[in-house]
Amino acid sequence: MQVPFLDLAAQLRPLREEILSAIASVVDSQQFILGPEVRAFEEQAAGYCGTRFAIGCASGSDALLLALKSLGIEQGDQVLTVPFTFFATAGAISLVGARPVFADVDPSTFNLDPVQTVAALARHPNIRAILPVHLFGGCADIDAIREIARGVPVIEDAAQAIGAEYKGHRAGSLGTIGCFSFYPTKNLGAFGDGGLCTTSDESLAERLRALRVHGRTADYYHQWVGVASRLDAIQAAVLAVKLKYLDAWTACRQRNAALYSRLLADKNVPVIAPRPASYQTRHVWHQYVIRCSRDRDGLQAHLKSRGVGSEAYYPLALHLQPCFADLGYTAGDFPVSEELTRTVLALPIHADLTPEQIDYTVESIRSFYRA
Repeated sequence: MQVPFLDLAAQLRPLREEILSAIASVVDSQQFILGPEVRAFEEQAAGYCGTRFAIGCASGSDALLLALKSLGIEQGDQVLTVPFTFFATAGAISLVGARPVFADVDPSTFNLDPVQTVAALARHPNIRAILPVHLFGGCADIDAIREIARGVPVIEDAAQAIGAEYKGHRAGSLGTIGCFSFYPTKNLGAFGDGGLCTTSDESLAERLRALRVHGRTADYYHQWVGVASRLDAIQAAVLAVKLKYLDAWTACRQRNAALYSRLLADKNVPVIAPRPASYQTRHVWHQYVIRCSRDRDGLQAHLKSRGVGSEAYYPLALHLQPCFADLGYTAGDFPVSEELTRTVLALPIHADLTPEQIDYTVESIRSFYRA
């Protein structure tokens, strides 16, 4: 049996004609840059995320960059985030000239640990912003983080968490600004790169709109130094179609996650299955990530030999990346994150997965450890 890690072709098949029609409409209009499709999608996305405003941009990485610039984060500032996440989180901090400061993650949620946040803020009292990540589709403990922050802006890296909820409130509406990615592999994926910032602060929304067009506030008048980072109209048209189906796809992912967890428990497989925290009232399962008791790499090779796709997110923590050597961190500084880099493995969780494929995947894991 073949169990692909992701099957975008299966997702496209029932939507093909609807999406091609939406693309053709943009082509016929010849309004490719910040046209009506972008404005319409921004309104839909804001409503979906529970914010007053949504501002499209060129990628999830740019969303983080624009959010930091809109808050005035600049050369010499410090921004607190986690070492266990995709590179773009800390990369955006560096690109605005600021310095990433790391705090370790909670081993059960993989998200920013409030206890470690307190310790990091004590060591670095001049933190200008906190950038928690809603990793793998589950929200970080935002109430605890905001209480600790005491007025310091909180930027949500919600790239993997569109539609996720914290105590009934949507990701992107929980902090000062939310940042989303529409990379094709995301739960809501474009046909290329795309990103979004969400906020309910009107002045920040105006600044974000300006910053994505070189800081322009009127024709050839630039209030700030911005960048060229616009959500393409064709991508907005594709996303508007897909957004209508997102909740149904999320429901499939949730059913798949529940089946994985039941089978892993029933078959007594020696791995730790993910379990949402009580405050993660809607987990959207961008990834279903297990923790392996031993030999993660051997298990991954075994799964590959049996036709099952998997991914190790992430094999090297950010504080140990060569480009961040100047930050002065060393191995052992963030033991939870470092342990996770050696033990986590993401299993297929996409909406088109069948129960038979999930059962085969779990049985494949069991056969590896039984051998």
